[in-house]
Amino acid sequence: MTRFTDRASFDGALTKTDDGWAVMARVARGGNVQSYLGSEIGVEDKAVIRVYRPEGEVFDRKASATYARKPIVIGHPAGGVTPETWKDLAVGEIDRDVVRDGEFVAVPLLFRDARAIDAIAAGLRELSMGYDATVTFQDGVTPKGEAYDAIMTDFRMNHVAVVAAARGGSELRIGDGAETWGLAPITLSDKKENDMSESLKTVVLGDKAAQVAVADAPTIEQFKTDQAKALADATADYDKAIAAKDAAIAAKDAEIADLKAKVLTDAALDARVAERAVLVTKAKAIAPDLKTDGMADAAIRKAVVEAKVGDMAGKSDAYIDARFDILSDTVPDPVADALKSAPQDAAQPNPVSAREKMIADMKAGYKPVAA
Repeated sequence: MTRFTDRASFDGALTKTDDGWAVMARVARGGNVQSYLGSEIGVEDKAVIRVYRPEGEVFDRKASATYARKPIVIGHPAGGVTPETWKDLAVGEIDRDVVRDGEFVAVPLLFRDARAIDAIAAGLRELSMGYDATVTFQDGVTPKGEAYDAIMTDFRMNHVAVVAAARGGSELRIGDGAETWGLAPITLSDKKENDMSESLKTVVLGDKAAQVAVADAPTIEQFKTDQAKALADATADYDKAIAAKDAAIAAKDAEIADLKAKVLTDAALDARVAERAVLVTKAKAIAPDLKTDGMADAAIRKAVVEAKVGDMAGKSDAYIDARFDILSDTVPDPVADALKSAPQDAAQPNPVSAREKMIADMKAGYKPVAA
């Protein structure tokens, strides 16, 4: 439901009673069409929305019952009147005898606080109902022939405010309810108010809408555009920085994985040392003057081949390896030689001597059988 305020004249004379000051006043009208700014009621494509208030809704028994005992306040409180604020805000109340007076709702007002009488004496001579209602957008024509854009139903009163002018000052049309109770109808025949409405423009700031001077609207819209661009640029720069960091981390991870792959186990290290020793020994056997310290395996093979065959510029690694293997075949196997020349353990028999002894023993023990 939406919050609304209506204007009513406060023309009656106050009567002093035992309970305060009483007066009968018209506070609402039924069967009429009231006009609201489209921007206030959430319709941006229409300057003015004509809202029909059917008699059946305005004078409905349930709606009329919501007037009784509602508080009288001085000016519209921002959040309406609640049980928590009633004691501080109320200066009186609407009595129970709510009646229909032609096309109007008339209510007995009972002012109980001297502040209200002082305010009225100071010039507050208008009444403004504050209420909730439902607005349904649909085009139509009233029984009186007035065209409308929406229908107002489900009236629920909250308070009646005594104001200096029901549509002036702090009660000027504020659509979001943040500063005053709610929406106030506009009078199209009132040129001053028309000029005022035409000089205002609704702009959206985040999830809020606000009315600003037409001349200021472009500046605000440009500011919004600039802020949106600055946010988009900052977001893009942040995303680029994150992407660069991710790429750097990925490169480091790959480098670490490569280094881990190059770490040799103890067994692999032993095998590598043995292979290196064989390679260096072969190289020294083929090219005795070759200095192999600090040289990679491939560099050693290339140096050996070049020492014996000539320049290997432009030759592939496979070609050089093959030539090295050929050269290696022409020299004794240093490992085999080393094994053969290694001293025998005294505790272990020489396999060759043991075999020869076995054959001699077999021959000596063989004796032919006499015929």
